[in-house]
Amino acid sequence: MQTTLLDFIPESAHSMINELLINDNLVVKVKNERKTKHGDYRQLPNGRHQITINSNLNPYRFLITLIHEIAHFEAYKKYDRFIKPHGKEWKQTFQHLMLPFLHPEIFPLELLPLLAKHFKNPKASSDTDAQLAYALKQFDESNDKTYVFEVPLGQAFKLYNNRVFKKGNKRRKRFECVEVNTGKLYLFNPNAEVELLEE
Repeated sequence: MQTTLLDFIPESAHSMINELLINDNLVVKVKNERKTKHGDYRQLPNGRHQITINSNLNPYRFLITLIHEIAHFEAYKKYDRFIKPHGKEWKQTFQHLMLPFLHPEIFPLELLPLLAKHFKNPKASSDTDAQLAYALKQFDESNDKTYVFEVPLGQAFKLYNNRVFKKGNKRRKRFECVEVNTGKLYLFNPNAEVELLEE
């Protein structure tokens, strides 16, 4: 299991990840891409604990996601199940686990300041940190997707599920977009990946 898992993370992080996983009754599975999440953690009916991570993540996002999910497991072990999923216990655990990985042998120099800022108060998803999410996407394999912040005002675009929207004005952090079929207003993170439609 761990040899295939290690193929997805930076080589310089292998030994530290092995140390995190070696003593735990933890199953880690690499899954096909899921559009709604990068990974998850849950306790199985047999008492074991399972983490799943998407296979399409670049090595840096994969590593962050893996440690995010290990932090859920460690927080569960230490504080039991009566804590908030992304509450202070999980945040402290995530910060503690992530700190040894934040150096230039593992992450590119351009990511380190953004990661340091993010881990002062980590969020439920690194995608909600638009600056970090955009920087991490620069290490993805190239695709034909456009970021919402790049879409011209009034331009139509579609999501992976083929729902069509028109881009509107920017609020404080997110963009107002109207779903063409329903007229409903939705807010999009600037770094959401979409497909432009020809006018």
